[in-house]
Amino acid sequence: MRGFIFLTTYTTGIITKADKKGKIYINMDNQETQSTASVQQPEGAPPAPSAAPLSGTPTGKESFEELFLASVKDEKHYKVGDVFRGKVIKLGRDFATVDIGYKSEGLIPLSEFKNSEGEVGIQEGDSFDVFLENIENHDGLITLSKEKADKLKIWDEIAEACENEEVIEGRVIDRVKGGLSVDIGVKAFLPGSQVDLIPLRNLDPFVGNTYQFKIIKFNKLRGNIVLSRRAILESERADMREKTLEVLEEGCVVEGIVKNITDYGAFVDLGGIDGLLHITDISWKRIHNPSEVLNISDRVQVKVLKYDKEKKRVSLGMKQITDDPWKDADHRYPKNAQVKGKVVNLTDYGAFVEIEDGVEGLIHVSEMSWTKRVKHPSTILSQGDEVESVVLEIDKENRRMSLGLKQTQANPWDVLIDKYPEGTKVNGVVRNVTDFGVFVEVEKDIDGLVHVSDLSWSTKQKNPHNMYNKGDEVQAIVLNVDPSAEKFSLGIKQLATDPWKEIASTYKIGAKVDGEIVKITEFGIFLRVAEDVEGLIHNSEIDADDVASKYSEGQKVEATLLNIDPNDRKLSLSLKEISNEQRETLAKRQASQAAPTLGDLMANKLKPTDEA
Repeated sequence: MRGFIFLTTYTTGIITKADKKGKIYINMDNQETQSTASVQQPEGAPPAPSAAPLSGTPTGKESFEELFLASVKDEKHYKVGDVFRGKVIKLGRDFATVDIGYKSEGLIPLSEFKNSEGEVGIQEGDSFDVFLENIENHDGLITLSKEKADKLKIWDEIAEACENEEVIEGRVIDRVKGGLSVDIGVKAFLPGSQVDLIPLRNLDPFVGNTYQFKIIKFNKLRGNIVLSRRAILESERADMREKTLEVLEEGCVVEGIVKNITDYGAFVDLGGIDGLLHITDISWKRIHNPSEVLNISDRVQVKVLKYDKEKKRVSLGMKQITDDPWKDADHRYPKNAQVKGKVVNLTDYGAFVEIEDGVEGLIHVSEMSWTKRVKHPSTILSQGDEVESVVLEIDKENRRMSLGLKQTQANPWDVLIDKYPEGTKVNGVVRNVTDFGVFVEVEKDIDGLVHVSDLSWSTKQKNPHNMYNKGDEVQAIVLNVDPSAEKFSLGIKQLATDPWKEIASTYKIGAKVDGEIVKITEFGIFLRVAEDVEGLIHNSEIDADDVASKYSEGQKVEATLLNIDPNDRKLSLSLKEISNEQRETLAKRQASQAAPTLGDLMANKLKPTDEA
């Protein structure tokens, strides 16, 4: 024999594997046995004759060696990290046994097949792709994973989508530093700047929602995927912008979405183009901030007020969709009508009351009380108060309305003039002391003013602060009540008789009078001769070279009365000795003042008629 095959072991079975080194693996009743075969042929000998064909042995001209080498060449190469097609051959309690055509089967945990309800979604005979994790296993089985195979497949699909710039869908699963975590089959990162068209501070509302994205960064080796939702929105916005520009014109009413809110207004997305809704065009009523009426993402109906096609600027109005409430306000709120409203603003000069949306009236501080001097409206009203008032004036052209609060009550001044006629004595309490007089409370919230000139009969006005204190009880006489001007005039000096009316009968010209020096001036000395009666001793009537050295304030002196002028409330005195000639002149002056005037004669003549 020119060629030999030497078998170290003879057995009956199926050859499952052979290699180039001559090792053959035979399966005998599911148990592998290793045998060694070698082909030997003498050098230069012709080929060995073919043996009779046997089952499972080569036929024709093919040698056993050729078939053996062919079988080795066609065998699968099982390498860790590759994906193979597997078939479930058995389901256990915790694992599924899967055959991938290898010499041994593999196990996959059933947890990889459970759905959200915890149910296992496979059966024996099902086929799917699996990932070869490990071949050298101590129990003779290989380690497989369906999840990893699925992820590898997903990575391939993602890579293809990235290369072709395709849109993918994913679910936001969590908020992470700098953005959001998105499940697209594998975890991907969505930066905060790529979430929307505008930067958003709060990304929490996106968690749990499903959106479409574009892949803007992909690195399979590092497992890094970066997404953008903004790219999708920008593309959609560009398409909508073209359609919007075709139909946009001044005067049309369109629907938009509130995109951003500022102190001066709101920006509304009309469909690819933004319009400014100014705060003054949001509502007919007074608002301090657009956020009082609008919220981001609100859908609103707006009217195009102005459209600049070149600059692509749009001015919008919301209130213009409804009628102007001032249009017929003068008919709905005529003069003297009583209206109800809410205090919406307080200023130093009054309170603004909203009667209806867009219609406000001003209650001036002077129209808040009949009796009180209101320095600030906050002493009477508070913001948010519901009040009743009376329409005093309305100007719909300038959108102004004057309201009165005190007019809802009876005017106490109309009663005051009848209750306190001129000359009535009243008792009261000093409420306030000023430089120009004293305010006396006669009734609750009813004050009368005693002017500084009505405090004393003295020609010299006295300082009210030196005479009265807040809380003093005083008596006064009613001088005048003026309801139109809301003035109540009182007098204190009028409680006593005017001393100047009796001065002519009490004092005689040329007579000696005693008095007290109250003041020394450059031109003379003022001498008090009676209560609230002072006279002047001119320097020419003082017999002294140095007045200050001889006289002082508070000093008692005797002087001669030179002249009396009751009308001007003046007395002229002298400290010099009076000559006989001067005395005759003074006597004549006294006689002329004592003679009855024409007025006195007329009064005496008419007196009997009046009595009759």
